[in-house]
Amino acid sequence: MSKYKILVVPSDRTGVGKFRSVDPHLCLQKMYPDEFWVDIDYEPKIQDEKFLKKYDLIHFHRTLHPDYNLSKQFIPKLKKLGIPSIMDVDDHWMPNKEHPAYRLVIEKGVDKAILDNLKVSHYVSTTTPLFAEEIKKINKNVFVLPNAVDPNEKQFKNNTEESDRIRIGWLGGSSHLADLQLLGNVFSRLDSIKDKIQVVLCGFDTRGSITEFNNATGEEKTRAIKPHESVWYQYEKIFSNNWSFVDKEHKKFLDKYNFGKEYSNNDTSYRRVWTKPITTYASNYNKFDISLAPLKRHKFNQVKSQLKVIEAGFHKKALIAQNFGPYQIDCINAYQHGGTISDKGNSLLVDEVKNHKQWYQFTKKLVDNPNLITDLGERLYESVQKYHIENVTKERAEIYRQLITKHKL
Repeated sequence: MSKYKILVVPSDRTGVGKFRSVDPHLCLQKMYPDEFWVDIDYEPKIQDEKFLKKYDLIHFHRTLHPDYNLSKQFIPKLKKLGIPSIMDVDDHWMPNKEHPAYRLVIEKGVDKAILDNLKVSHYVSTTTPLFAEEIKKINKNVFVLPNAVDPNEKQFKNNTEESDRIRIGWLGGSSHLADLQLLGNVFSRLDSIKDKIQVVLCGFDTRGSITEFNNATGEEKTRAIKPHESVWYQYEKIFSNNWSFVDKEHKKFLDKYNFGKEYSNNDTSYRRVWTKPITTYASNYNKFDISLAPLKRHKFNQVKSQLKVIEAGFHKKALIAQNFGPYQIDCINAYQHGGTISDKGNSLLVDEVKNHKQWYQFTKKLVDNPNLITDLGERLYESVQKYHIENVTKERAEIYRQLITKHKL
């Protein structure tokens, strides 16, 4: 039997392309070497019909070509050639107004371009059933292939650093200020036990630029962003409790903003951890015991992936998450009415109307009960095994077989 030839077109080389395009298809070829052959091409010759006809199925993330209009024109051509194509989407096309990319999306019309591609695509794959329901309003041919991790990959191996402190951590990117603000006064309330805990902020990054507009002259000027202008400066204010968790020497070191360098003493109440590449970032979970996942209620967040749950689970972390959207897919709240803790729960879920007290309440509960941290981590680990990349790849292989067979008939 000849192999099914799959063309994969990632949207980037350093970010989402790893989880949604590259890793899943490398695993597909590895698991089924006699059945699937995969080509990963960042700049495919989509205008070359002879090139396209080599493939039995084409998978692309968001767009088949950097030029969305060109992509929109050529997706229907694949239909005429009888080649099934799958457009993968992992985030809603319209970020909320608080998102750093909102203005750019509006100005460039990226949301409309993605929608145009969705409308003409053969099939659409996405991360969660919640997002699938939203996409069905535009294209009914949608199926779920969730984010997955390879636990054999070094960054996903649970190898937690030892410490006498209970460590409370968060790992993420630069678009989560509104989410983190939901934590409120949790760290100021923990001030009385700051010698027993460590708050860990992972992903710190002050690189980037800022564009200033002169109203008088109409001139736009782009310059390097200053550390105190970075959103990470605001993140650090939250996690260090306005730097009350650091002494003078530590603060002096932090103010230097030496990229990639950590303070020599890790036995502190606050720890800044600089950003890491997509290939190693998840190893930061080994620096803390409790993972926080606040999430503000709006459409963009509702249809996000539950990757934070998956990552925390494979690292056996106790998870405190928002009782909303993607975190309701796999999380079972161990907190019961009246304050009891169920031995069937795998996490602690914070209700939106109780943000002001439950983030602190649940964190303090875990700090006072280290055994509960272990128990929740083990239960979450069991819950996320369905996101082992081999399990998700089995689903992918079956979907691809069905689509290819259908279009060959």
